[in-house]
Amino acid sequence: MKKCIHIFNGPNLNLLGVREPAIYGTTTLSEIQSRCEKRAQEAGYSVSFFQSNHEGELVDLIQAARGNATAIVINAAGYSFYSVAILDALKTFDGSIIEVHLSNIHQRDKFHRHSIMSTVATGVICGLGPQGYISAINAVIAMSE
Repeated sequence: MKKCIHIFNGPNLNLLGVREPAIYGTTTLSEIQSRCEKRAQEAGYSVSFFQSNHEGELVDLIQAARGNATAIVINAAGYSFYSVAILDALKTFDGSIIEVHLSNIHQRDKFHRHSIMSTVATGVICGLGPQGYISAINAVIAMSE
């Protein structure tokens, strides 16, 4: 299988840089994508980077990653806390799954503290801002060696 990391981003992440910068910072999603592509390329990986505000589209993308991706890095955003459909799709993926949150969800209000995606994730990274995506890629690379 080709060394490819699929990175999935959930609702409202297209507004990074302008949406609640005190929580999520000022880095845009396109800047994160560029950094991810650069880091992956340095290690001989390719990246497929997606963002959707639609739950069903994310389910379709996760299902399509089966057999095509080494790993999934996912920031399901608001879906992290209640989307059984995304959770069930992730359960069908055989590779590593790294869950990423820009903020430290454990310091947030009670609705943002418990991600159901964590139950199927190989690892969880939260609170590192955009660097969390690079940490996730580094983890995938290390686990693949």
